[in-house]
Amino acid sequence: MAEIQILVGTMTGTAEAVAKDIQEVLGKSGHQAEIVLMDGRDASVFANRANTDAYLICTSTYGSGDVPDNAQCLFQSLETSRPDLSGVVYGVIALGDRTYGQTFCQGGLRFDKLLTELHARRAGEVLLHDASAGTMAEDVASEWVLPWMEQHLLPHIAGTLR
Repeated sequence: MAEIQILVGTMTGTAEAVAKDIQEVLGKSGHQAEIVLMDGRDASVFANRANTDAYLICTSTYGSGDVPDNAQCLFQSLETSRPDLSGVVYGVIALGDRTYGQTFCQGGLRFDKLLTELHARRAGEVLLHDASAGTMAEDVASEWVLPWMEQHLLPHIAGTLR
């Protein structure tokens, strides 16, 4: 089974609620999931990978396509220090609202682009949730996470499990 660290970027608590539901679904399937709010974190969050098989970025979008306030420090630290994350496997759940057009889900997509630039390996596609679609982000993510684990994440980490 996999050990996942869910890094949460949120302004209103929606991304944290999504992370809690995902943690519950993963736990019931025998996986370990730890929720870590991005508040005050920096690039070193990826340095201690001994007990983490993969990271799941779960973040909303704020303002003009920005990462949430609590994720700013981590994002800026990654941009500035540019660590080699070639040993990191990750996934992204990006929360947004299509009514905002070009900034839709940009918080998560910005993390995805930066992690890719730093040589981290994304497992599967980014989950984009549209708040104006009439679906609950928690429900969509809870249905998404196990197929994502089985189809994309587990094959990615199979060769690197401890």
